[in-house]
Amino acid sequence: MTNNAEFIEALAADIGENVYIDIAKWHLYLSDAKLHTVVAEAIYPLINSDKSVDEQDVIYLLQSIAIEVGGGKREIALIDLVPSQCQVNLLEILEKYQQEM
Repeated sequence: MTNNAEFIEALAADIGENVYIDIAKWHLYLSDAKLHTVVAEAIYPLINSDKSVDEQDVIYLLQSIAIEVGGGKREIALIDLVPSQCQVNLLEILEKYQQEM
């Protein structure tokens, strides 16, 4: 990939298609929720470092992103909305992209 913007865009697209939030057994993919780019931009510095991405990095990332619900009446950490299997999917995506760098 030729530059950071293209890399982040490709990463965001992959995240958006494979990671979802689960609300009342409804799956809302991060691309549909317009959260895929937020996640990609937040994780990019870590992927771009020499340190290998691990499960704790994914947990920290998802804890650090607050999602407004109820028209902004409340905020919920993204980790509370993303099922465990999607956290695993996210880690696999991040590992794949880190290897490509």
